[in-house]
Amino acid sequence: MLETQGLCRTFTSDAIDYEVLKGIEITIKKGESVAIVGKSGSGKSTLMHLLACLDEPTSGSVSFEGRDYSRMSEKQRDRLRNEKFGFVFQQFFLNGRETVYENVVLPMRIRGASEKDLKPRALEALESVGLGDKSEKRAKDLSGGEKQRVCIARAIVGDPDVVFADEPTGNLDSKTSRTIEDLLLDLNRENGITVVIVTHDEDLARKCGRTIDLKDGRVRGVEPVPAELFAGREQ
Repeated sequence: MLETQGLCRTFTSDAIDYEVLKGIEITIKKGESVAIVGKSGSGKSTLMHLLACLDEPTSGSVSFEGRDYSRMSEKQRDRLRNEKFGFVFQQFFLNGRETVYENVVLPMRIRGASEKDLKPRALEALESVGLGDKSEKRAKDLSGGEKQRVCIARAIVGDPDVVFADEPTGNLDSKTSRTIEDLLLDLNRENGITVVIVTHDEDLARKCGRTIDLKDGRVRGVEPVPAELFAGREQ
């Protein structure tokens, strides 16, 4: 489903090049739950952004279902992100002045969905995250955990093939984090959605089917989550 070949990403600051990713070769299959782990600065978020077509590599390639992103037009890449991918970030990126409903239907409006299709799909997505009774509340009036559940509803309202989550529990307390973890992984187990999660959270990584472990911009290991993975690791 998702594949990289020789993937490299270099950033330049003050005329100095920083090679963040170095020759990444990975494959993520349909229906997997994958945690991307590693110390701060290892390239986790950069890798996710490239997989999610949110950034372009310096060299190498990323493809989805055999289609190389570099061979797509900007319009095709926009359509891919909107129709095939859903996104959940550490920051909520909600419009606090709008209702929960309006925040959730935003990707569908961008897609050009008819108004008659918006409400049932939004309410179904909100019900699936336990917020069916919050659709008319202002987003700014929700708790942190509720806001992240709105973000998950927004990510799945368009029936994506893949949900990308970048540190989705980073701003939440431990109890709320467990709720968000379970919601994301239920998408995978019950709906077959491929879930790719960048995380420092040991418990969340252990719940995923596989890890991609990065160190200094290279893949240190790709395997089922081992018990000792986080031993001695900086959080």
